[in-house]
Order: sequence, then C-alpha cells, then structure tokens
Amino acid sequence: MSAAELDALALEALGSGVVSSQELADGFANAVWRLELEDGRAVVLKAGPPPGLRLLTYERNLLRTEAMVYHLAEPAGLPMPRLIHVAFDDPRLDGDYLILSALDGVPWNRASLTPAEEGELRFELGRHLAALHAIPGSDVYGYPYAGLTGPTWREAFLVMIGAMLDDAVHYGTPLPASIVEIAGLVHTNAAALDEVTVPALVHFDVWPGNVFLTPDKRIQALIDHERAFWGDPLADFVTPTIFGELREDDPLVTGYRSAGALLDLTGGAVTRMALYRVYLYLILLVENGPRQYPEESYARIRDLATQALARSLDVLRSRRPQPGPGLRV
Repeated sequence: MSAAELDALALEALGSGVVSSQELADGFANAVWRLELEDGRAVVLKAGPPPGLRLLTYERNLLRTEAMVYHLAEPAGLPMPRLIHVAFDDPRLDGDYLILSALDGVPWNRASLTPAEEGELRFELGRHLAALHAIPGSDVYGYPYAGLTGPTWREAFLVMIGAMLDDAVHYGTPLPASIVEIAGLVHTNAAALDEVTVPALVHFDVWPGNVFLTPDKRIQALIDHERAFWGDPLADFVTPTIFGELREDDPLVTGYRSAGALLDLTGGAVTRMALYRVYLYLILLVENGPRQYPEESYARIRDLATQALARSLDVLRSRRPQPGPGLRV
C-alpha cells in the first residue's frame, strides 16, 4: 500500500492519520506495517492475502481465526497486543485486515538470555498456555474458518492432515516417505486421538519469534494467532520443542502443571505427540510451495524438518497397533 492509502485507511478506521509507516517483512503469510499516528499512538496493520490467492488449504481466512483468538483470549488475561479494529472483505485491500496495538518489547529469539532466564521464561509460557487451553468457545474441532472441522478430534485431525497431504501433492513437495505411507501411518495410529474429548484453543505457533519480552525479560505478549485451531492441548508443546523432544523436566511442563492444567506424557500421548510433529513438519516443508522461501535461508529449515519428519514417522511405525492372532491386515 502507498503512504496515501495507509493514511486514508487509518483515518477512516481509527480517526487519526499516519505520520510515518514501516513495512515489517519478517512474515510471509500476511502484509504487515507499523504505523505511527498523528494522535501519538503506534499500531500494527496486518492485511491478509486476497481470497483468490492459492495458499495452503488450512490458511484460508487466517485473519478471521486470529480475530477470534483475540476476542476469546483478551477476557482471560492472556498477554497479547490489543485488537483495535477489524475489517473483513475490505474492497481497498481485496481481503481482511486487523489493526493491533504495537509492542515495544523484543522477540524472544533476539534476546540475550542466560540458561536460568530461559528456564524462567519457559515456566511462564507454560502457565500462559494453561490459561489459553482453559478458554471455552467451540463445539467442533479443527479450523472453523478454513472449513477443516469434525465433530471429534480424530475426524478433524484426519481432515486437517489430509488437506496438508493434498497440498503436498499439488506443490510436488519432496518428502522422506510416500504420501500413501504417511497417510497410512497416521490412520493406523489415529485411535490415540480419541483420548481428546473436549476441544481446546491451540495456538500451534508458539516458537520464540512469536513471544515478545519486556526489558526485564518477562513475557510481554504472544503474537501471530492466525494458525490457531480447536483440538488437543498437547499439540501446543510441539512448536516450543521443535526438532527436539518434550521432557518431563522441561520448565514448560512444570509451569503448565503449576497452573492446574493436566498433562500426561505417557501412553497414548506419545503417539499423539508424534502425530502432531508429523503435521508440523509437513507444514514446514509444504509451505515452501506457495511461499518460495529464499534458498539460502530455507535450506537449513528444510533439512531439519525432513529429518525430524522421518524420525516422527519412525515413532508412528513403532507405535501402530499390531494385528492379533487370526487378524488379517
């Protein structure tokens, strides 16, 4: 958008013109600007892609999902920017946009922290995740605004991962196993998903770049809620342990439980965690199709995701139910 277009939009939406603007180029899903307004406020304008642009299937109406999270999470006291204005199907942008309060903190992944400070932040993040997962609001599972839902978590997750595998076929994504084998491993382990009987609001993108810190190294805000879905709270422990494993002694787990939330990491949870890791690593690999990341920055992520996906598939191979006597498979 031009400076004049940004000024006109802010004036209409917020009643104040733009003094200066800066486009923030860190993200790939939306266009984002930081605006300094004539009334002294600093805000962030987040504009979604036009409806006709092909993205991953689950990314339809991303900003409508994000607006939903802000409306539901603000009363719960979650630390996050304030949603100031929202507009859907705006003709000037040919899509949706949000205006949020600007943050003055620094992303966790850009902060200089000691191991002790890292542990304290993970404990604090665990408590915030517990509050997020306690928010009621849905009687279906999955991504309501993307049309990927189901009446049970098993049905919704199979729809979600099926859509991701369809996207992998569309974009010709190289994977460490065939689409048929991946789908088979997911389906043969899907009974573990029936342990989830209440839909929780899951962020599913809680990596340090989406957590802002205050100058005294406390959590100021969780951002980028557009990938949230209704599902298993356990899934929110995948991105904070990306390319690794979740351990009982992780301060993230301790903080979560200290807030009164239940978290079992044994039995079927092992299978469910592997399923969610498969889903996350598929996203990291398939999204390069529409994103076309710069090779020099993406190569490392692609290698790590490919290796981690292969390991997670091995877990599913080891966990799938074995046929009993006389059972043909």
